[in-house]
Amino acid sequence: MRKFQIGEFEEIVLLTVGILHGNAYGVTIKDEIEGRLDREVSVGALQTTLRRLEKKGFLQSTHGESTKSRGGRPKLYFTITAYGKRAIEYTRQTRNELWKSLPQLVLNLD
Repeated sequence: MRKFQIGEFEEIVLLTVGILHGNAYGVTIKDEIEGRLDREVSVGALQTTLRRLEKKGFLQSTHGESTKSRGGRPKLYFTITAYGKRAIEYTRQTRNELWKSLPQLVLNLD
């Protein structure tokens, strides 16, 4: 089922948007990923990924309130769409199937 295939960073972003439910915008998504995964995230890579996921139909964005502290620009909030939820569920199922199929011998550390 190729239509649900997503890359690792796309999966991380989708899951993070879900974790931040209702408060997912660029800065909070970046901070959450960096804090949870101890992984540096560039703003450019994140913005490109958010736009790509939105274009694929996995995310939806809405504008928040404009604030003076942001120079009058509103925050752009992201939520997972029903299609995005199916994509992350498909990814989880696929990974679980692969893990179940991995022989125990491979997992043994010498």
